[in-house]
Amino acid sequence: MQLGLVGLGKMGGNMRDRLREAGHEVVGYDRNPELSDAANLADLVTKLEAPRAVWVMVPAGVTEATIDELAPLLSPGDLIIDGGNSRFSSDGPRAGRLSTRGIGYMDVGVSGGVWGKENGYGLMVGGSDEHVARMMPIFETLKPEGEFGFVHAGPVGAGHYAKMVHNGIEYGLMHAYAEGFELLEASELVTNVPGVFRSWREGTVIRSWLLDLMDLALTDDAHLEKLKGYADDTGEGRWTVEEAIRLAVPMHVISASLFARFESRQDDSPAMKAIAALRNQFGGHAVQQAG
Repeated sequence: MQLGLVGLGKMGGNMRDRLREAGHEVVGYDRNPELSDAANLADLVTKLEAPRAVWVMVPAGVTEATIDELAPLLSPGDLIIDGGNSRFSSDGPRAGRLSTRGIGYMDVGVSGGVWGKENGYGLMVGGSDEHVARMMPIFETLKPEGEFGFVHAGPVGAGHYAKMVHNGIEYGLMHAYAEGFELLEASELVTNVPGVFRSWREGTVIRSWLLDLMDLALTDDAHLEKLKGYADDTGEGRWTVEEAIRLAVPMHVISASLFARFESRQDDSPAMKAIAALRNQFGGHAVQQAG
């Protein structure tokens, strides 16, 4: 299948590689000419056969501008997929504007970070049955092998909503591991904190991919002394808490983990060093070095 892909950064570039390895034709555009297959968005569109499908994989802050630039270049019957971390409330109005041009729209929450090329990406899709069916060859290639890793979550907006909640849960899980790390570090009895985390990777009820990544981080830096205890939040955690407030859903753990990130910007704590290490491990997010 042929696909246009806008944004070839840490995730977009790996997605292009995974799709090409499976035999799909991917025409990519990035502002970095060393990565790009097209000179600009107009050139990208000319290289695609109608009806076109263009997947936009850019930071949320520039998604709207990118789609606004792309839309006039497309034709009725073409399809735009937003795979970035847009706020779900932007999807409906965006789909409405595109529909006046006869252009379809889907939102896809994508999880997998820098490991997705090898392991596959978790995909949470919002859109019509027709559009989902059309893009299934791409989704089947990007997702992990087996029955898990993909959901048609609902209509337009549902994919980004599901990804928002996914990331809120991620905040809570990471902070639980981080608090455990801090307590183990403070203990007079435990002398092998990395070994404890490594032992939990099999045969325990708290095993997970995040735990595996914590083990990797501690293997590289046993006491996380190389990191500053500072962790950003990229929006989804805040949006999750805002939705919990709107719908009157108790959300003690996720809201506390969000506030802890705010606290990390004031004090250098061991727990927030663990959060920073995990974000770097699974997503390649920038970390601040200690010192």
